Amino acid sequence: MLLKAMAKKYTIIDLFAGAGGLSEGFVQAGFVPIAHVEMDKDACNTLRTRCCYHYLRANNQLDIYYKYLKGEISREILYTSVPAEVTNAVINVEISDYTINDTFDKIKLLAKGRKIDMIIGGPPCQAYSLLGRHRKTMENDPRTLLYLQYGKFLKEFSPKGFVFENVPGLLSAKKGEHFQNLQTYFDELGYKVHFKMLNASDYGVLQERRRIIIVGWQKDNDMGYPEIKKASTDAVVNDILEDLPLLKAGENEMVSLYKKKNNSYLRESGIRADDEIFVTQNITRSVNANDASIYAYAIKLWDSEQVRVKYTDLPIEFRTQKNEDSFLDRFKVVNGKGKAHTVVAHLAKDGHYYIHPSLDVCRSISVREAARMQSFPDNFYFEGSRSAMFKQIGNAVPVLMAKKIAESIKILL
Repeated sequence: MLLKAMAKKYTIIDLFAGAGGLSEGFVQAGFVPIAHVEMDKDACNTLRTRCCYHYLRANNQLDIYYKYLKGEISREILYTSVPAEVTNAVINVEISDYTINDTFDKIKLLAKGRKIDMIIGGPPCQAYSLLGRHRKTMENDPRTLLYLQYGKFLKEFSPKGFVFENVPGLLSAKKGEHFQNLQTYFDELGYKVHFKMLNASDYGVLQERRRIIIVGWQKDNDMGYPEIKKASTDAVVNDILEDLPLLKAGENEMVSLYKKKNNSYLRESGIRADDEIFVTQNITRSVNANDASIYAYAIKLWDSEQVRVKYTDLPIEFRTQKNEDSFLDRFKVVNGKGKAHTVVAHLAKDGHYYIHPSLDVCRSISVREAARMQSFPDNFYFEGSRSAMFKQIGNAVPVLMAKKIAESIKILL
């Protein structure tokens, strides 16, 4: 009976979908996405491109997808090579009172009468982050109430359960009032709420990334918090860097051959398959002379003493910023011999907080390197500008962690 249940294709709606890290994990675990709802145009194109990948893979037509990755066909040709319903599953809209009923109607058309088993997603989390609280008063930030919109989807589609992801700051925001209101609201909608703080590094991701994962079930069939199987690994960040072209600052290779054979971590994590022969979007930033000197100084200090440089400890000739009272850790080397620190969307603005560990390149991490730290497969293609790609990657749920969550949910279902 368990094998029969595990073979069932459960359906999901993906809200506040971003680039689709959470839904990618659920798809890899066997769930079928009915719709992805996202307001950012570039992220929506990333989702559409990934939907094309999954469709073409299922129909033994991946050659079309790889032609797109190599620049041999346009995105328009890629999208028209699949049924319209594949790309229409991505709904580019800001979820609000003004759009929600129309969005409901679109999802029902896509569902074709199928029952929605789960709703997944996490509203934008910047309002709950510690950094975000310095920038804007939470009381006036509408993002703190987006869980109310999430709840309207629960009320409309009555799924068996839901998975809601957010930053740890959700628990303490406004002295816990927001989280208490969230639990009360979901309870009123008929769902029993369970939550835990999870660290992506416990699930095979080479990154320290703590997130609140809330799981809710209809009260008449409450299955509690799933037992999410941990995955230990001896791999380190250098293991996900070693086979990539070692580019200097400002060098870009949209398509390039791997420089080494696959390794066990890349294979077992699903980041790189043995039959993959090229990698895309190894895109780097340029670095000015002063920042390059700071990067070199920071790398040497980290290599020799395992110490993170503080801005006030830099040689005086390197210090060009007036602010020497806050954000003193603004230059940070990625730990190549361990796990990376949390990848965030600030990568879209500068790369100082994510300096590549090799002194040979003296630059910040590339788009593909950041994607690997978030455990995205190499065949996952990000749309938009370089900044848009970094933003999508930084905001995403690591795919490996999402897959572990999805597998545990599937067992309960």
